[in-house]
Amino acid sequence: MSASLTCHSLSFTWPDGTVVFEDLDAAFGPGRTGLVGLNGSGKSTLLKLIAGELTPTEGSVKVSGEVGRLPQTVTLDTALRVDEALGIAGKRAALHAIEAGDVAEEHFETVGDDWDVEERALATLGELGLGHIGLDRTVGEVSGGESVMLRLAALLLSRPDVLLLDEPTNNLDLYARRRLYAAVENWQGVLVVVSHDRELLDLVDQIADLRAGGITWYGGNYTAYEEALAVEQEAAERMVRVAEADLRKQKRELADAQVKLARRKRYGQKMWDNKREPKVVMGERKRQAQVAAGKHRIMHEEKLAEAKERLDDAVEAVRNDDEIRVDLPYTAVPPGRQVLTVTDLEPAYGARVKGLDLRGPERVALIGRNGAGKTTLLRTIAGELPPVSGEATAHVPLRFLPQRLDVLDPELTVAENVARFAPGATNNRIRARLARFLFRGSRADQRAATLSGGERFRATLAALMLAEPAPQLLMLDEPTNNLDMASVRQLTTALESFEGALVVASHDLPFLQSIGITRWLMMEEGELKEITPEAVGYSA
Repeated sequence: MSASLTCHSLSFTWPDGTVVFEDLDAAFGPGRTGLVGLNGSGKSTLLKLIAGELTPTEGSVKVSGEVGRLPQTVTLDTALRVDEALGIAGKRAALHAIEAGDVAEEHFETVGDDWDVEERALATLGELGLGHIGLDRTVGEVSGGESVMLRLAALLLSRPDVLLLDEPTNNLDLYARRRLYAAVENWQGVLVVVSHDRELLDLVDQIADLRAGGITWYGGNYTAYEEALAVEQEAAERMVRVAEADLRKQKRELADAQVKLARRKRYGQKMWDNKREPKVVMGERKRQAQVAAGKHRIMHEEKLAEAKERLDDAVEAVRNDDEIRVDLPYTAVPPGRQVLTVTDLEPAYGARVKGLDLRGPERVALIGRNGAGKTTLLRTIAGELPPVSGEATAHVPLRFLPQRLDVLDPELTVAENVARFAPGATNNRIRARLARFLFRGSRADQRAATLSGGERFRATLAALMLAEPAPQLLMLDEPTNNLDMASVRQLTTALESFEGALVVASHDLPFLQSIGITRWLMMEEGELKEITPEAVGYSA
């Protein structure tokens, strides 16, 4: 029987009362499904419910077969050996014992039918670009991107029937992404992937759009989904215009009817005053006129109410996702102004930087393979890590947005976290500024621990951008990790309006191109080299 998973009347509410789903029905069969939706819509929560890591408030999740999930943030014990991280250490030890002549029964029970487990493990590592790691090294010796691929290798080795991937390209360099794409293309069972990676989402067979607690299905990949959505939105906007015209018409007809009824009322009163007919006859006519007028008024009022309802429905069908605004004062850097100077800098790990000068509002992309030392370099420049030698000097206020988003205190609210960075700002000023980052009203009072990955990113960006003094040099480490497509667009808009200097470490080339990068720096073979856009496959 082929693998499948079904969600029936699924509801989930967080302990603080926040409702994520109510009566959600969905079924995923064999094939590749891209699960998309705004940050906070519940994509990661749904994957955890399917994997059995969360318990539904109501309803059920039924899965035929084994489930494997790659979480959004991969954390592995650095002391683990690679074979332990892959889950094959026990079988491997039993195999080696048998090969050494130990024929104890428990060794054969441990191995079972999996006699080629070591060969399969090495082959899987090789397919994912991890052949150089070996099975006896420790996890602490691999980079963040390699940890993600190592966790994926463990899942592939366990051969689950249902594979759930939550932002799998986070921290992956271009080479690792290509290997992930190949693994996704070759997957034979049920695969559900949450991602902001356009190229990955263009490999799926269908898109499941999670919005307002429900799922809408679209056949085809992400490009086909966008095209279908554009047609839907054009039709929805057209229906809004039709509904608005109908509402104006019903208002006019109601006004005209009220004028006519007022005229009839005045005429009837005049007839009554002149007593031109018997009192009984005039009384009956007055009663009939009042009944008719009441029916006429009710009819037009009902038509008006229906027109309003149709307009509300039409407006609801139009997506109007808000955008982040970062039109903040004091962030502008004049052309030619010295922003950052790096001299003979040797970080604890990675490339040595002989000399680097940033001037004016330059936008610098820092690229390189996983483990090249990009994060270490940024943390050293930011002052978080001491250099082995040399120095880095920022000549303007600098803020660093780290890859792991550990800037926020999870026990404080969004507003309280921002207040830590801007102690001189009033509560009203903080909340007004937070509205620009889409934290309005009670959303600013959410505890940081309850935020989704994308919401946590927005809150962290808000805390850094609203800090005092305002940053004129902003360094971002893999900023599109954990963001949905809409949030990537929001971030792009935010950075377009930022007037300071930027240094961005990222493997997301379309994103880098969209924010107007002016210089490309590559970390390779222990050196920081300046390269052309063409060298990374993009034209300026």
